[in-house]
Amino acid sequence: MDLNFNKNEDYNKLLVSDLRKRFVKVKLGGGQKRIDKHHEKGKMTARERINYLLDPKAKSIEIAAFAGENMYAEHGGCPSGGVVIKIGYIKGKQCVVVANDATVKAGAWFPITGKKNLRAQEIAIENKLPIIYLVDSAGVYLPMQDEIFPDKEHFGRIFRNNAIMSSMGITQISAVMGSCVAGGAYLPIMSDEAIIVDKTASIFLAGSYLVKAAIGESIDNETLGGATTHCEISGVIDYKAKDDKDALDKIKFIVDKIGDYEKAGFSKTASFPPKEKEDDIFGILPKERNAQYDMLEIIKRLVDNSEFEQYKEGYGKTILTGYARIDGWAVGIVANQRKLVKTNKGEMQFGGVIYNDSADKSARFIANCNQKKIPLIFLQDVTGFMVGSKSEHAGIIKDGAKMVNAVSNSVVPKFTIIIGNSYGAGNYAMCGKAYDPRLIVAWPSAELAVMSGNSAAKVLLQIETASLKKRGEEITPEKEAELFNKIKSRYDAQVSPYYAAARIWTDAVINPLDTRTWISMGIEAADHAPIEKKFNMGVLQV
Repeated sequence: MDLNFNKNEDYNKLLVSDLRKRFVKVKLGGGQKRIDKHHEKGKMTARERINYLLDPKAKSIEIAAFAGENMYAEHGGCPSGGVVIKIGYIKGKQCVVVANDATVKAGAWFPITGKKNLRAQEIAIENKLPIIYLVDSAGVYLPMQDEIFPDKEHFGRIFRNNAIMSSMGITQISAVMGSCVAGGAYLPIMSDEAIIVDKTASIFLAGSYLVKAAIGESIDNETLGGATTHCEISGVIDYKAKDDKDALDKIKFIVDKIGDYEKAGFSKTASFPPKEKEDDIFGILPKERNAQYDMLEIIKRLVDNSEFEQYKEGYGKTILTGYARIDGWAVGIVANQRKLVKTNKGEMQFGGVIYNDSADKSARFIANCNQKKIPLIFLQDVTGFMVGSKSEHAGIIKDGAKMVNAVSNSVVPKFTIIIGNSYGAGNYAMCGKAYDPRLIVAWPSAELAVMSGNSAAKVLLQIETASLKKRGEEITPEKEAELFNKIKSRYDAQVSPYYAAARIWTDAVINPLDTRTWISMGIEAADHAPIEKKFNMGVLQV
């Protein structure tokens, strides 16, 4: 191994170490004191409930763990969006599990909480996966009600989705394990079956204080909407549980009886690990985001037996396309090649840039994968499309549009891994969040933005200095350097993968060594939903 490899390895492993530290903090939710108070009430935390519910030792993936990070500081923060979401297995069946974290503002819904819950439902709908709700929430966070209550993608969309999923035959099971008030009360009742924990859980449209204020009736919450009331008088709830574990055991019992699902039929064979050492990824991936490296070496450490059959290997070399298997699943891979390459005409092309020929090749390959019903994997490390008169005259916009069209109209499931750069229209063409990947995750080395921090800071500096000069201020080299560093620092914070994850522009920041698990579980989920649409590119300028 060379010195550069060792430097890269040290740097990237430090990024993964930072990821682990951040996750340890996130898992504490509202903090240890609130966890202790939760336990004193005889209740399990959201994470304890999910861990008990999911099959032991089976794989699981967590969606949007960093949602809300460094957001809502003026409201005390909202760690993990106040809700924990995992895709895992219950009695061998793959499910989505959503659990309110009552240690965070009593499980109240912030704007990011709504977005995260809707993402969970989107995953269940796209993949036709059973979804389990573990409800323990005080409802909408009132100081921010204008940002969570009335719009199309706000709180009410949750219940609309409940109804849509029911009509689609997607199993929904709810357990009321704490507060469930006001509009939130509709979620468990719009599920197929509902469970309530005796004494510690309640469900009603209005609590005792509001009832007293509204109609003058004096009643306690337990009599108003406790387990006995709703299991024996109103008939609103289907099962009464004596405690949290009993409620979760009932969910396991119900899920165990769900019949088999109609499969999409993606190709699956025996799984084999890569022949190349997976850990080498840390040394191959460069520390500097503008450095060149061979993406093929990354692919060899992600795919079964390190076998990757390239499509049009000698053409459009700044994007690698080809077939492989990941954990036995057949996949088509579209990956940005990050090293300088030479065309058959002897011209050099920059790695990470999409040229006319690579866009054309990718569009054709995506169409082939749709024809053969092969899921697509996009490995992003892209700075954008090639610019300049030569590219413009060759029709780069037309060829780029062709690739974007193919990605947009693809009907096979798509999965996006942001390895490094994800800039500008390159993000779009390589299946960014706007193009409906079933799952989209970032490595700690990722950067998402219109352009790099360095380039953006230079552009913004020109604008800032021009404005200051118009006001008669003298811009010395020292002043210019100070402005540049200030602008770049602010912009760099926004290109961080954690900034994106906080806003759920991605589903997770992951250890590169977990990539195979995410892709495998993602394709397994997608196999629950047979493809009903035909691939059609529509109108194209050829």
